[in-house]
Amino acid sequence: MTRYNGMTNNNHAPAMRFDGSLWCNMDIALRNLDQLFGQYTQPLGLSVIEWYILRALYEHDGQHASELARAVGRAATSFTPNLDKLQNKGLIERRADPADRRAVRIYLSQVGHERREDVLATAEEIDRQIATHFNNGDYHSFQAVLARLQELSFD
Repeated sequence: MTRYNGMTNNNHAPAMRFDGSLWCNMDIALRNLDQLFGQYTQPLGLSVIEWYILRALYEHDGQHASELARAVGRAATSFTPNLDKLQNKGLIERRADPADRRAVRIYLSQVGHERREDVLATAEEIDRQIATHFNNGDYHSFQAVLARLQELSFD
């Protein structure tokens, strides 16, 4: 027995809006999370994708633009405007790859490095906020499910 107004089914799991539609339910959840993330990134003067790009560069500075796009789950073909915005904000620099003149590497600027603490602090706060909506070990289980979904390959 499933109800759609936030009630639960017989397994005491929260009801989803569309039974049998994983994609639709994930899309709804993602939109909710996007709003939450936006509330935290906007005061930093960043969009959510810009915030993720900086986080990826904090983990590995000097990535090729295509690697960086892949790291944040974006298509390399439509990634340039995101980099343009970060460069206009003075947070990143593009440099030619000395090993391949056709390639560009993306580096944090001095200002980008200075923003590290604020960006990472918001990441910790967002995780804390999300975790408050889960019981016991459910949040860790949720993270495990996400990791598994990211590894899926249908080749």
